Amino acid sequence: MNYFEFYDLAETFAINDAFLKKKFYELSKIYHPDFYANENEAKQAEILELSTLNNKAYQTLSNPAKRLEYVLKLHDLVSEGAKPQLPADFLMEMMDINERLMEVNDAGELGAITGEVLAIEGDMNEKLEQLTADYEQLDDTAKESRLNELADIYFRQKYLLRIKESLNTFATRF
Repeated sequence: MNYFEFYDLAETFAINDAFLKKKFYELSKIYHPDFYANENEAKQAEILELSTLNNKAYQTLSNPAKRLEYVLKLHDLVSEGAKPQLPADFLMEMMDINERLMEVNDAGELGAITGEVLAIEGDMNEKLEQLTADYEQLDDTAKESRLNELADIYFRQKYLLRIKESLNTFATRF
């Protein structure tokens, strides 16, 4: 079942955290397996499944990054093992950062590269906020276009995450 439907929410990137938490606790009480200990095995299995669904839905929807990935998966824009087509200029920029990272000789150089990566990440996060701000008000055609833009940022973020992991590895040298 779709997590948004499970919580009776419209598909959104801007969830009211208080509402989500309230709904989670409400459903946790309803679907707590201990309340169904005397039921038959089929009913117990059903309740356990609903309890698990509630937990997974809350973990996903309460985390903005997981929520983004979930919405993109709902629209078949993200899948396991998918090889995204990132723009050549972005890939060249990342290759340049990687090459400079491999040749880093001191903490100052590493700090400069780290600052550059954090600036790129900040720009991506800002763009992400802009693209998700009015998502609910868009018509279906505009949503589709917007989701493609969000998928592009999502894949860029994944790529940048690998760069940040490399930065952390190199940081231990100095």
